[in-house]
Amino acid sequence: MPKPTQLAQMISKSPTIAMNDKAKQLAAEGHSVIGLAGGEPDFDTPPHIVEAAINAMRAGETRYAAPSKGISPLLEAIAAKMERDNKVRVDPTSDIIVTPGGKLALFLALKAMLDPGDEVLIPAPYWVSYPSITQMVGGVPVTIETSSDDNYRLRLEHLREHITPRSKALIINSPCNPTGHMLSSEEIESVATLALEEDLYIISDEIYEKLNFDGRPAVSLASIPDIADRVIIINGMSKAYAMTGWRLGWLAGPTELIGVAGKFNSQTATSAATFTQLAAVAALNGPQDCVEMMRQSYQERRDFIVDAFNSIPNMSHPEIEGAFYAFPKVDETSKTSEEVANTILDEAVVVGVPGSAFGITKDAHIRFSFAEDMNKLSEAVDRIRAMAHMLA
Repeated sequence: MPKPTQLAQMISKSPTIAMNDKAKQLAAEGHSVIGLAGGEPDFDTPPHIVEAAINAMRAGETRYAAPSKGISPLLEAIAAKMERDNKVRVDPTSDIIVTPGGKLALFLALKAMLDPGDEVLIPAPYWVSYPSITQMVGGVPVTIETSSDDNYRLRLEHLREHITPRSKALIINSPCNPTGHMLSSEEIESVATLALEEDLYIISDEIYEKLNFDGRPAVSLASIPDIADRVIIINGMSKAYAMTGWRLGWLAGPTELIGVAGKFNSQTATSAATFTQLAAVAALNGPQDCVEMMRQSYQERRDFIVDAFNSIPNMSHPEIEGAFYAFPKVDETSKTSEEVANTILDEAVVVGVPGSAFGITKDAHIRFSFAEDMNKLSEAVDRIRAMAHMLA
């Protein structure tokens, strides 16, 4: 009997999805579960975006999108958004591909740039899918672990220690999932220096760019002139516009690489759905007050959740600069992050994701989403506080 490939056996299910599934199972069994494992806004998609999709379907926009890389109105809207928001100029006819979700955008970018055995530098904590997608296209993920004690900063000398002759790319996520860390000017300079010294591509995952707090600007690495020609931007509609289920992302970057990625896109996904693309046009070109309303709400929840975790004995949390995740650390424990997550699940019936899923091995962290209403967050913290002594 034929067997799946060895590569297939290396790829595990997303830990976030696995924990969400566990939460749903517990809820189905009658438990009072507070599920904070997912990365999904609790807001509905703004009405004007929904209406744009409905009107598009009623107008017959339900056929294959043409061209495959995205309909012209959306390509132009993305290019205008990038110039307006990110100070990045791209040609909408050649430098952008629209995809069914950000994961496929990342897959296409890595597939276009990596030969088998090429290495991708991935600072940790990282989004759980970076290593797996790298492996899926034949690359080798190289983890660069950072520390909450240093506010997860990227240090140039530490980055250099992980360079080999097979190093091909560096993935940057700012604001970061799961820490909320945003690159400082010094870190941006370090990333640029490394990319030029070692001739690296930079994949800049900017999916949380709109969810930045306290007036901190989210800087696109493609706006740095010296490295603009080696930066590939990954972005999409899911987080800023509460459009997770619409599956609409994009990648933008150097013309040659985007052209190669476009070949893979045309042979796999073909295209994103036409009516969702027209909804994205309405989102990008329409009023942005809905985005600011959601950002302010997340910032209020951020203020609550950081103070709350820092008030729990033996737990600590640095400032969260963006995105909508808490990543508290259990300071003095003999437990692994998996044991911490399972103890909290068993005793508090609160679902989070262990820090090991994000590449952290030195300390016991757990990720919780605060993209939930304040009543649920408050109840979750109270439950964790009541059993925190069991985490030692």
